Order: sequence, then structure tokens, then C-alpha cells
Amino acid sequence: PIAEAPLIKGRAAIVVDLTAGQILYQQAPTTRYPEASLTKLMTAMVAADLAPLDTVITVPQAATQVEPNHMGISTGEKLTLRELLDGLLLDSGNDAAEAIAMGIVDRASFIRFMNQKGAALHLKASHFTNPSGLDEPDHYSSAYDLAVVSATLLTDYPDLRAIVGSKQISIYATPQHKAFNPINIDRLLWTYPGAIGLKPGYTGAAGYCIAAAATRNGRTIVAVVLGSTQHFTDAATLLDFGFRHPVSR
Repeated sequence: PIAEAPLIKGRAAIVVDLTAGQILYQQAPTTRYPEASLTKLMTAMVAADLAPLDTVITVPQAATQVEPNHMGISTGEKLTLRELLDGLLLDSGNDAAEAIAMGIVDRASFIRFMNQKGAALHLKASHFTNPSGLDEPDHYSSAYDLAVVSATLLTDYPDLRAIVGSKQISIYATPQHKAFNPINIDRLLWTYPGAIGLKPGYTGAAGYCIAAAATRNGRTIVAVVLGSTQHFTDAATLLDFGFRHPVSR
């Protein structure tokens, strides 16, 4: 018998068996919603497409003047792209997002590349207007599209997969920058057995959102929840559902 449909608070959700390439559950999967910091998964992939991770980026003043969350970078500090990705994906640093978007190409081009990447991944309900996920009217995605983004990162970007799966990362001080110790805001890495990370997020318009993944007994399940009040609980419920749900042959 099929497991009972999961009870969650989110407005939209999807559960995918990444190993089998099969959708196990979906709720409003293609409806457009603001996705908050889940945007940063796309930002990270586009950055990795555009530049080697040892590329050095000088932090522009504009990047330090965005709303929290912050990695804590200061104007003029020089960090590698990898270090900025650590702050982007663990701290959910909007300052890191802007430094990345301004530091490899100009910001407008970077956002254009985000939308081109979305088109290449056949995302049908996504549009990006900033690299961080702060609320803007024309910035949105869907549970299905974010499952594709998550699956792509986990499958094709091993360096990024390693970052999102890290509980914390120590970035030692150099003459170019102070020390940073990003700690992952994804609580599931501590609380959910088999969790391999991805990205939680929150804004006023988006509510609490998360893309989450876990591996057990050789099966990797990805769950996305948008517009929730309890994203970590919802993600655990959906991942549990996925692991209980047999793949149909």
C-alpha cells in the first residue's frame, strides 16, 4: 500500500527519489512562489559555471549594504569564490551573494546568467531578479523547479554538494581578510539521520522554505517545501515519507 499523504504546513511541496529519478509526492508543484534563499543554490551553480573556485574576489561596498543574513565580509576584503560560497550556503549570506554576483561579471550579467541557467534546466516557473532571494515582485520559482535545481547541484556540482553538507567551515584569517567560521543554518544536518544538506530560507513573502536531501541505504531523497511555518518539521515529514515509499517498478 502507498504511504498516506504527508501532512505538512507548506503551501507547495515535492518529494523526489533522486536515485530512481521518480517523483513520490507533489502538492502545487508548478505554482509560482517566492523562494527566499533557495535562490542561492542557483547563485552557487552559476558562479561555479563562470569561474574556478580559487578565483579571488574583492568585496565591493555595495555588497556589504544588503539586508541580513550576513557572512560578515567587509568592503575591500579579498576572498576566494570558494570562501564566499561557504558564507553563501552555510550562513545564507546576502552579502556573499552580492559579492559573488558583482565579482565575477557585472551584477546584471550575473542575473541574466541565472535566468539562462534556469532555461537550460528547463525550469518552467522560475525567474530571478537578484542573487540572494530577497523579496522582489518578479523573483519566484516552484517546488518542482527547485527540486530540479537541487538534484542538479547534488549530481553535477560535487564541490557545492560538499559545502551544503558541511555543518561548519573554518576560514582562517589572511592578510587579505579576517577569519570567518560559517555554521550551517540547516538544522537537519544535526537532527535528521542521513541528511546531506541543501538550503533553508525565509522572507516575509516566502515564509519558511527549504530544499532538503538525505541518503539512506543507497537511496537519496530530495524534498522541497515552500510557504511553510515549520520548514524543518515539514522537510523531515517529507523525507520520512520518501524513505517509506517504495519506488514503483
